[in-house]
Amino acid sequence: MTKKQRALLCTEALKKEYPDAICSLDYQNPLHLLIATRLAAQCTDARVNTITPVLFERYPTIDDLCEANVGDVERIIYSCGFYRAKSRDIIALCQKLRSDFNSIVPDTIELLLTLPGVGRKTANLIVGDVYKKPAIVTDTHCIRITGLLGLTENKVPVKVENDLREVLPPQESNDFCHRLVLHGRAVCVARKPQCEICCMKDFCKFYTTQLIK
Repeated sequence: MTKKQRALLCTEALKKEYPDAICSLDYQNPLHLLIATRLAAQCTDARVNTITPVLFERYPTIDDLCEANVGDVERIIYSCGFYRAKSRDIIALCQKLRSDFNSIVPDTIELLLTLPGVGRKTANLIVGDVYKKPAIVTDTHCIRITGLLGLTENKVPVKVENDLREVLPPQESNDFCHRLVLHGRAVCVARKPQCEICCMKDFCKFYTTQLIK
């Protein structure tokens, strides 16, 4: 079985298992998702979802965030960790959006990567969820599970992203990554994967290899 064939089987199995492929971060507009994703680094989405309502109530517009006092932002987002760097990035990316992009969140990975604190994972999420373009968010769930499935041999996020672009249907790639997160939390748990109840066990390279052994 080729990687592309396995990827198609995985895509269909995940679609049946998790029909609602949605982002676990709450947001009202592209800027909210951009900031929420920055806050989510080394922090759970659930915690971020408790912080962002407070942040956006205090700073409802991009102009408000551009003029925000970094110490005030730090106090609001303190519990999400790395609050000093995240506070600086949030204010700086808002200022760059206002000065360089007419306060509009860009729709390409290349332009998004010019924003302070924005990496490929965040850029792909924005491109996929907001602008509905093919995107691959290589978070820890994606890297780990696609490795087990046999879709990639890489561990470096950008290499995994490139590997998956070669085998996934472009129109399915963004939702595929969301579904991997759901699957990683419910079934393919890092410490103890529940292979026996996995919807992909029949064509998972890790599982079938274990059977042979």
